[in-house]
Amino acid sequence: MDTSPTALFESYEQDFRQFVETIREKLESNNDKEGEQRKATLRRVEMELDEADEMVSQMEIEIQGIPQSVRAAYHTRLRSAKADLSKYKKLLAESRTQLARSDLLSSAQNPNGAYSSDEPYGSTGDRTRLLAGTSILENGTKRLQESQSLALDTENQGAEILTNLRGQREQIENSRNTLQRADLAIDRASGTLKKMVRRMYQQRAVTGAIIGVMILLIIIIIWEKTR
Repeated sequence: MDTSPTALFESYEQDFRQFVETIREKLESNNDKEGEQRKATLRRVEMELDEADEMVSQMEIEIQGIPQSVRAAYHTRLRSAKADLSKYKKLLAESRTQLARSDLLSSAQNPNGAYSSDEPYGSTGDRTRLLAGTSILENGTKRLQESQSLALDTENQGAEILTNLRGQREQIENSRNTLQRADLAIDRASGTLKKMVRRMYQQRAVTGAIIGVMILLIIIIIWEKTR
């Protein structure tokens, strides 16, 4: 089993790519389907996009444990995954809009399932409702795209904040280690100074004793000479 710091990130990335490939195939083939088949396919695509979104969230978590020396390359891969996720969310929204527009066109038909020659899009009221519905769908799609863009920006900012916090924590830990080493150095220096002071006092005592002996000898010699 691979226990390297990048193993889980790469595993989630591989799962994400598989989801994206499946989503791409379904969206491309969905144009050939009609009615409920298209709706069912879009529902499956939505669920798979949720799974892909979860994979991206896991990648954001795992990237925090990757060493700084190689993290930049994995940040690039994470941004690429987020861009792909946003792209297919947008394609899903567009496909839903197209499907809803198709349903509106179908509902605007006359009871026999065809348009009259004078009103190719049904009655004036139906055409007005169709245009209003299309406008509502387009506005909804724009708002959804703006929300997705805002969510993506928020995710990027959150990832940057987490990266900055991790960097600050590492700096604090490095500072703490430096202080510990400084404390050890101070303790060793203090011990050395104490030893030097003790030796100084010992040397003073020895020197004093030698001087005392010499004075005593001088006194004895003088006394002997004066006898």
